[in-house]
Amino acid sequence: MCTFRPTSVMALLGTLAAKCCRSLLSKPCKGLFCGVLRPSWVQSCIGAKRHLLSEDVIKLQDFQQRKLAVAHLVTGSDGNYIELFREKMQRNELILRDELKLLLHLCQTPDDMLVAREAIYRYHAENRNLLYGDFKFGPLFMRLCYELGMEGMAAATLTDKDMKGFFIDSTTFNIAINMLFVKGSYESAMDVLRTMKSQGVPFNKDTLTLAIATCYKLNTAECYRICMSLIDEEQTKGQFITRHAYCFAVALALRRNDLEKAHSIYSQIMSTDSKLCQNFKVMILAMSGDVLGAVSVLSTAMLPSRSFFVKKPEFSKEVVDLLLLRSEGRPFKMKAEQVVTQLEQAGQVTQETLDDMLCRVPTGKRKPVIMEVVRTSRRTRASLQSNLLSE
Repeated sequence: MCTFRPTSVMALLGTLAAKCCRSLLSKPCKGLFCGVLRPSWVQSCIGAKRHLLSEDVIKLQDFQQRKLAVAHLVTGSDGNYIELFREKMQRNELILRDELKLLLHLCQTPDDMLVAREAIYRYHAENRNLLYGDFKFGPLFMRLCYELGMEGMAAATLTDKDMKGFFIDSTTFNIAINMLFVKGSYESAMDVLRTMKSQGVPFNKDTLTLAIATCYKLNTAECYRICMSLIDEEQTKGQFITRHAYCFAVALALRRNDLEKAHSIYSQIMSTDSKLCQNFKVMILAMSGDVLGAVSVLSTAMLPSRSFFVKKPEFSKEVVDLLLLRSEGRPFKMKAEQVVTQLEQAGQVTQETLDDMLCRVPTGKRKPVIMEVVRTSRRTRASLQSNLLSE
């Protein structure tokens, strides 16, 4: 359930909506806000999907809660803010920052997004030589595209040369690439990565994970070269590389039948106790011909855990099938079959593929449950909480 404080309502209506009303009302109107909260949009807030990047990065749920709260605040009057905004643009009037922020929080449909896209193009053209301040519109626009499934608009807007300089942060590009990855638009994701690189937007650890994951999916010689170059570049800079990124690189090296490189990358993973890493360890050993080593890993996985609450490791059926295949004609074939049978009986063999494991949504950071301290002004006794329309 979305919640918001009365003080936030006052802040929103007093500092944002009122300013937008004054600028949009160039002709008499009964009111601005009508029909901005539609049942279909409310339903779309439920069960939003996120892939590769965690909610800590996408922040889609937070964004949807702000949208819902803003829609509740401004509904109940005659008029329609988005339609009035469209008329404002037709009159070629200057678009103000707070007007654009409110517009992006009220978009609910693809038609609304057409207005929003035109608005950001106009805003960028009018302010191209000015600093935008601390607020970044990119993440807001990309979360809208993410929510409405408009990855095509996201990619086209990011790669448009006319918008160069408007999207200046890694988060904007990361959300778009993640969205394209989910939809299987890997070539478009690579185009966005190239644009990001050419415009000098810095890659962070999430960008690197997304880039290597995209290279893994495309699985071409050029993508393999790009992947290894990115890893070498980040290591040279001393930048942190996530375990997830390393695992995608290992998977790509195995796809390219480069066992030496796969082993080398795997050896650089600091902690290999995850299910994904253990599966890759068995696969690398099996493909290298070390059947006994792979069997040893599987045997260790069956040992009783120190804690009752710790789940025993699971192995993909495709991994154990590969081990059995590579053990054919080897002295340890019977031992391998015995261990695999025991794993199956213990429920430690899953139909989940390595690709499924790689593309699973990360859990993200757990937020501590703490009592909220509400600060108040000594003069007005009003809450000092920030308003709803933050980034």
